Amino acid sequence: MAPVKHKRPRVVDRTRINEAIRAEKVRLIGPEGEQLGEKSLKEAMDYAIEKNLDLVEIAPKADPPVCRVLEYGKYKYQQEQKAKQARKHQSTITVKEIKFRPKIGEHDYKTKRGHVERFLRKKDKVKVTIMFRGREVVHPKKGEELLMRLAEDVAELGVIESQPNLDGRNMVMVLAPVK
Repeated sequence: MAPVKHKRPRVVDRTRINEAIRAEKVRLIGPEGEQLGEKSLKEAMDYAIEKNLDLVEIAPKADPPVCRVLEYGKYKYQQEQKAKQARKHQSTITVKEIKFRPKIGEHDYKTKRGHVERFLRKKDKVKVTIMFRGREVVHPKKGEELLMRLAEDVAELGVIESQPNLDGRNMVMVLAPVK
């Protein structure tokens, strides 16, 4: 079977230009951004044709709709570039989870602490869970001490976002990267 290619959903351009504009009157903005006032659609179209540019409806919900005289291809390209910049600068926060046991050995603790440090360096939040089994649950202090020790060890990389709290047989704490 061929691999499935995931494409970004196609965005349908609903911008009305030239003859597609349906309003009787429009507020016209010139090619240099200057306000030209309210004009009939015919006057606005004639002005755009005279300048050898397109009449583009910028704000269709306004009363009357706002139209601008400009080169549509260039306008569309600039809009795409703005959207691309916005996507580039948005960041997604992921939450990584790491699980401990209250009777963890020193070497295992150091290994898992290394994982937590790596996650925090990548600017991910870390949910640290201590799982209690059997009678271990009657010693929640041990779990809390372990979590506080971990928070202290990674203090230069992360801060406690939510304090350790017991949730059934698990104790959970969330660490967030330092800004």
